[in-house]
Amino acid sequence: MLFEQLNPHSCKTYLIANDDNSAVIIDPVIEHFKFYIELLKERKLKLTHVIDTHTHADHISAGSALRDATGCEYVMHENAPSKCVSIRVEDGDVLNISGMEFKFLYTPGHTKDAVSIIVGDKLLTGDFLFLDDGGAGRDDLPGGDPADHWESLKKLDELPDELVVYPAHEYRGRQPSNLGTQRKTNPHLQKRSKDEFIRYIEDLRLGPAEWMKDVLKANYACSQDPNAAWIPLDIAACEIKGTMEEGVNETEVDYISAHELNERIREGLQDTLLVDVREEDELEGPFGHIEGIHNIPIGELAMKQRELQSFKNSNIVTVCRSGARATTGAQILKKAGFEKVFVLEGGMKAWREHGF
Repeated sequence: MLFEQLNPHSCKTYLIANDDNSAVIIDPVIEHFKFYIELLKERKLKLTHVIDTHTHADHISAGSALRDATGCEYVMHENAPSKCVSIRVEDGDVLNISGMEFKFLYTPGHTKDAVSIIVGDKLLTGDFLFLDDGGAGRDDLPGGDPADHWESLKKLDELPDELVVYPAHEYRGRQPSNLGTQRKTNPHLQKRSKDEFIRYIEDLRLGPAEWMKDVLKANYACSQDPNAAWIPLDIAACEIKGTMEEGVNETEVDYISAHELNERIREGLQDTLLVDVREEDELEGPFGHIEGIHNIPIGELAMKQRELQSFKNSNIVTVCRSGARATTGAQILKKAGFEKVFVLEGGMKAWREHGF
């Protein structure tokens, strides 16, 4: 059986073929559509199936285009919103394609339509599981759910160590390794209760950038246009650390206590801007918000820094629910050259606990 990764960048597309030249392509990217077609012709391969492991938020799929160009079947989970899918699979389904067996596991968490696929000694995980410290795909995009992700990860307990993990993304040059290795190196596979896992994911929540919502819409509509949505280059958009620039999470930040911030507010917040990096709907949630904040969701902060340029030499205090996203926000701003950036220690939880 031929197994080959086709793309030169962080999005991974896999070609699988057997001796009778029947071929399957998994997670194709529209920018490389012509290359895929030329490769199939060059190798005299007949594309029988194209599979998307989930609805992608960081690139437009070539699934629809390959289906129309070759007459192949287009396979996704039954929950996939795309209308151009021709075969919909469920948990435990097996497709026998010219003697090649593809077993599908329903692994929601990153999305509601996520599947992982066992083919021989390989486990193709989509964005459900990445490699080593890459963890997994984010659960804060539309359809993501950390509780579902925890349940899906439990399914891996039944699988052997020898299966080699091949994800749909790899941003840092990590090499595929077997599930036994991932059980030791991947933070998502460390033993946690369901509640502990949800807290772990919530503290990493970044929120989707607006451009990712446009990509999802394009994939829902089976777009075959590479320009249907604007997509920034070379960012780890779907990884748990999301749209952060490399090195951001190593930037040191300073903290301000709830008491100290309250004193500054009482004094009139001169030369200080409060930036709340939560999603807009969270501002009216159980922890509320501090009056006078400037709201930029964390997933949009890197691209909306220019809104804050007039405060480049002012004090900026980042705020979120518990402090985790605010820390990331402060790191993004410091990396961008904002020097006087502070994090509200403990976030809005601490603010309310102190009676403010």
